[in-house]
Amino acid sequence: MLAKLECLNPGGSVKDRPAQFIIDQGLQTGIITPTTHLIESTSGNFGIALAMVACIYHLALTCVVDPNISPVNLQILRQLGANIEMVKQVDAQGGYLASRIQRVQELRQSIPHSYWINQYANELNWQAHYFMTAAEIISQVEDHPIDTLVIAVSTTGTLLGLARRLREKYPHLRVIAVDAVGSIIFGGPPLPRFLPGIGASRVPEILQPDEIDEVWYVTDREAVQGCQDLVLHEGILAGGSSGSVVAAIQKILQQSLQPQTLLTLLPDRGDRYINMIYDEKWVAQLPS
Repeated sequence: MLAKLECLNPGGSVKDRPAQFIIDQGLQTGIITPTTHLIESTSGNFGIALAMVACIYHLALTCVVDPNISPVNLQILRQLGANIEMVKQVDAQGGYLASRIQRVQELRQSIPHSYWINQYANELNWQAHYFMTAAEIISQVEDHPIDTLVIAVSTTGTLLGLARRLREKYPHLRVIAVDAVGSIIFGGPPLPRFLPGIGASRVPEILQPDEIDEVWYVTDREAVQGCQDLVLHEGILAGGSSGSVVAAIQKILQQSLQPQTLLTLLPDRGDRYINMIYDEKWVAQLPS
């Protein structure tokens, strides 16, 4: 098994890639200018990545968040100079997604020169991984064959970008998406989810299901166990989506009938989840 440690990126996650690529491309094409005010609905790693890149380029950024954001992420966003819009109104589905998107639309109308990143619908999301992440992987593995790609999904940008580029070199590549139980990306029923970074309560506009061979689902508890296994066996303190990938691969290998080389990414590090995934009291409250 080969694992690319995207958790070691400067912003702490794989989200650094699309954040940098989207803003760089926007600046090159003129969609983003020095006076542009960036807007995004995000409470996690993508917001932090955007805030980091926006800080470097001296761009204004507003992140629309909800009460479920971790205190650590909220503090990081503020330290990086992001403006915070906290949505507290629960939507008709019992969550905050619709309320956050509504607030984004309001901000687009009221803020001059605003630009909504919209990672779930932005084609530059997957292109970041096609041109950057996948190119690095091909260079790093050299001529080593890759049989199966296993990637945790939320926007599906990482999975699609990697799959499209890697299939040019490995035409018979098997592509497996790892999703959270309770996520609706692939048509599953919506259920409460407690781990950030994997799954979604909306279907990404960039999703192309026919490019994905299989979908494996992981519960929150399985993801936590995957994180604990990473610490125990590899000394890697990783986040929830990384643990989800490990849990899924353990299931996949149990059903594998022949030797194969699996490639995955560990998308996030665990220090921001120290009071969640690595807190026994918090874990004890998760559904069995």
